[in-house]
Amino acid sequence: MKIYADNAATTKMCPAAIEAMLPFLDRIYGNPSSLHSVGQEAAEALADARQRIAACIGADPGEIVFTSGGSEADNQAILSAARLGRQQGRQHIISTAFEHHAVLHTLEKLKREGFEVTLLDVHENGIVLPHQVEEAIREDTCLVTVIYANNEIGTIQPIREIGAICRAKGVPFHTDAVQAAGHLPIHVGEQNLDLLSLSAHKFHGPKGVGVLYARKGIPLFPMIEGGAQERGRRAGTENLPAIMGMTAALELACSQIDENARHLTALRDQLIQGLAKIPHSVLNGDPVQRLPSNVNFCFEGIEGESLLLLLDDKGICASSGSACTSGSLDPSHVLLAIGRPHEVAHGSLRLSLCEENTEAEVDTMLREIPKVVEYLRNMSPVWRELQKGARDYVIQ
Repeated sequence: MKIYADNAATTKMCPAAIEAMLPFLDRIYGNPSSLHSVGQEAAEALADARQRIAACIGADPGEIVFTSGGSEADNQAILSAARLGRQQGRQHIISTAFEHHAVLHTLEKLKREGFEVTLLDVHENGIVLPHQVEEAIREDTCLVTVIYANNEIGTIQPIREIGAICRAKGVPFHTDAVQAAGHLPIHVGEQNLDLLSLSAHKFHGPKGVGVLYARKGIPLFPMIEGGAQERGRRAGTENLPAIMGMTAALELACSQIDENARHLTALRDQLIQGLAKIPHSVLNGDPVQRLPSNVNFCFEGIEGESLLLLLDDKGICASSGSACTSGSLDPSHVLLAIGRPHEVAHGSLRLSLCEENTEAEVDTMLREIPKVVEYLRNMSPVWRELQKGARDYVIQ
């Protein structure tokens, strides 16, 4: 039996999402752009989904654009703000050093095109302070983009306060809410958001579908040319089955946020307390201001990849960080950003839970993880040097 603790990478689809998709895989198969009755039946369902998604985040239906997922939504939000900024003679963007690569790589692209990017330092607890953003805003700033909840260490940023600063300064504010949507409350008006990205497969919806919210008055420039779908903001026939599955999954997740948070926080804290007993280990990110589902530790003297493979042999599915960079040999840029040295960042473990995880599964993880860590340390020449005093421990 597998213990799945990698929900930050992706989640299992919920029955409500599957059920919502089925009619649109068979009976309601029309193209929403078609004028005949079969197409208009699909168009009515699409409009209904747009309205329901908007209600989940406090938006207007006209502010919802359906995308292929969070990465596309991040790209379109940032590139649109940059294009508008260039038209207005503003080419400065503010972000943070520990954003998802969908944001960081887009910013690198813009730097090559002449934009100036300020990446704010992240404190050791993994939280960006509002005054850092305020001090970094300039006359030529065209966008601030700050992740809502970090995808690796789970820390929750003060989005409402940052948004208020941006609104007062007249600077568009975007947040990558891929890890937050369905798990933390979102109200785009109350949180002063101009642009927001989310992805269905992070809250038990299907893969390959997401949303870009763009506040009225914020122009979006299409990344995909072709038809006039999504009011000209994204060409291509809408993926109606996936959109309906996402809508059902988000509504369910939002209706259960408080209940799930209580359950997951208890499991999370049990894991944190147990793993902290392993010598020379450290929790990454703030212990409280983090997603209820996220636990991220570094263990000195081991390699994260070996840890994951051995845990998988024990039936525990986990990760060392973002699934988008799992093939990289480099240590996590997120852990480096909060000050973890390379040799420690290589020995990281991310456990991301969902409401289906149980106390018994946590007990199993707390039994097996220390054994695997000890086994790997006993094989490690670095660990032997640390024990002999040939080098100093980084994690005390």
